[in-house]
Amino acid sequence: MSSSIPRLHHRADGPTGAPPLLLGPSLGTSLALWDPQVPALARHHRVVRYDLPGHGGSPAELLDAGASVADLAALVLELADGLGIDRFAYAGVSLGGAVGTWLAVHRPERVASLALVCSSARFGEPDGWRERAALVRSEGVGAVVSSSLERWFTPGFRESATARALVADLRATAAEGYAACCDALAGFDVRGALPRIAVPTLAVAGRDDPATPPSHARLLADAVPSASLTELAGAAHLAGAERPGPVLSALLTHLAEAAPGTEDEPPTDDDGRRAAGSAVRRSVLGDAHVDRAQERTSAFTEVFQDFITRYAWGEVWTRPGLPRATRSCITLTALTARGHHDELAMHVRAALRNGLTREEIGEVLLQTAVYCGVPAANSAFAVADRVLREEETDD
Repeated sequence: MSSSIPRLHHRADGPTGAPPLLLGPSLGTSLALWDPQVPALARHHRVVRYDLPGHGGSPAELLDAGASVADLAALVLELADGLGIDRFAYAGVSLGGAVGTWLAVHRPERVASLALVCSSARFGEPDGWRERAALVRSEGVGAVVSSSLERWFTPGFRESATARALVADLRATAAEGYAACCDALAGFDVRGALPRIAVPTLAVAGRDDPATPPSHARLLADAVPSASLTELAGAAHLAGAERPGPVLSALLTHLAEAAPGTEDEPPTDDDGRRAAGSAVRRSVLGDAHVDRAQERTSAFTEVFQDFITRYAWGEVWTRPGLPRATRSCITLTALTARGHHDELAMHVRAALRNGLTREEIGEVLLQTAVYCGVPAANSAFAVADRVLREEETDD
């Protein structure tokens, strides 16, 4: 195979000429790990996701036993070169983040910005990774499914459809590819090199992550000169799967700040507003809700639905002036004040996707009791309590 042809299995989304964004997965997962975030990220970026060796569609033979993160980074650069990508933004989860960190340290001319989701500068003692590699080589990846599930998700999320799909990806992973990636993690330690990273960097931590706890992200944020930190409640190691909305919001904000003018600028024409509004509406309200709304659209309501998509979602929600979580706070307050309970229920769900915790939603509604009236807040609390209970059941 020619060295100019990408060897890692990958998928590309977004406009061909847009700024490139490479997304790296974690050990035991495929590029599907990024499914919840890609539609919004691909609005202003050429998003390229790849599979680690032995994971998804990438052959295990790409990585030898005893390999290093540097070897994985070389494969990623080979992929980028084959796609004609010189400099790129990079975001990675866990091992995928380690690859980005190595690149930012050793090949800084290639990395424009860096986002590290539940990652680390050192993933614990090397012997633990060598033992896991030996276990998988001996017994297969099935031997680590149970322990991975406990690390990946909080207890209430482990029976969700998302969790089951990711575990299926793990079971399909080639044992030698998984083990070689464990070898790479065993030898990874860039703690002393972090101050050399000169690009805008985001560290995201799940507060319930036992694999790379928040202290690891804090070390990254403290040591990298241009780094910021986001900690997410209710998320374990695969925070982007368990809390997709907050992770997306953090990434969009980071990318916008790293490259002003390339992210979240409101479009100026109706077609652009319609496309942008549809993407944001789906991100905030969820595909199922938007699909139901479109199915119910009639000739009589079509004009109104188009108006809402272009104006509310395409002009206001796309503006960069406020984070989506803040917009959710404002929206919940306004709907409480006016007594629009159906819309309130919808936006309680949206607030969860935009990064608000259940506790923060309660604080917003408590604030409305002071400024919108106790009866209005009483009704709003009842609506929110019902929705939050339903969300817990769905999880």
